[in-house]
Amino acid sequence: MEIKRGTLIAAAMAGALGAGVVSAHAEEPEKQEVRMTRKTRGGRILVFDVNETLLDIEVLNPFFGRAFGDPRVMRQWFAELILYSEALSLSGAYTEFGKLAVAVLNMVAKIRHVALEDRDINDFVDIMRSLPPHPEVPEALERLRSAGFRMATLTNSAPQPGKALLDKAGLSHYFERQFSVDVVKRYKPSRQTYSLVATELRVEPGMLRLVAAHTWDTLGAMAAGYRAALVTRPGNAPLLIGAQPDIVEPDLLAVAGRIVSLDD
Repeated sequence: MEIKRGTLIAAAMAGALGAGVVSAHAEEPEKQEVRMTRKTRGGRILVFDVNETLLDIEVLNPFFGRAFGDPRVMRQWFAELILYSEALSLSGAYTEFGKLAVAVLNMVAKIRHVALEDRDINDFVDIMRSLPPHPEVPEALERLRSAGFRMATLTNSAPQPGKALLDKAGLSHYFERQFSVDVVKRYKPSRQTYSLVATELRVEPGMLRLVAAHTWDTLGAMAAGYRAALVTRPGNAPLLIGAQPDIVEPDLLAVAGRIVSLDD
């Protein structure tokens, strides 16, 4: 890829995302080329999913227990959220993930004949904006950074909410880039979302490894040419059809250990 073309792509992406999410600063082409092609340990860059992989969505359980009388409804809501994000992408439509999350919450409430009040919606939104990291996540990210890996994130969340989540969780400093599907307006596992990261980082997809807690995400990444690591948090498991991640572990610290071993 020519430097001029890469510079234009980076600048266009930065304008679409806004400050602080996909940062393609104006700089001399030679300096940008050096920064983008800097060698890493094993040459592979790690790309992390955010919700549930890094941040704990189980903190929503008490809300669903109060509002629906059953904390297990959280899993129904999350499954429907992913289903309808994918349906929007397949049908050529798009709305921001936060708005979709609230719309799906209201849909599940109607299905279950639950009357949600404004204060319920506000409580839900407040919790979604303050998801904490899983306990082992900071140690795992520190280990990977100390081992020399470059790291970025790729989230379904819109740019500013996604950045605010990582800032509040105290994790932003681990990642050199934070990518959002909002640029291509196609939710994961659409191939365009994974191609965005490879294009922006100026590497081939095979240089990237997605780390995610969802099989639908690893399927999409591998179809786009990535390697993948699956974190089998509660409620998640491999789908034993087609290509499989070469790393499958129950938490991020165990995944980090395997990555250090395999991608050295």
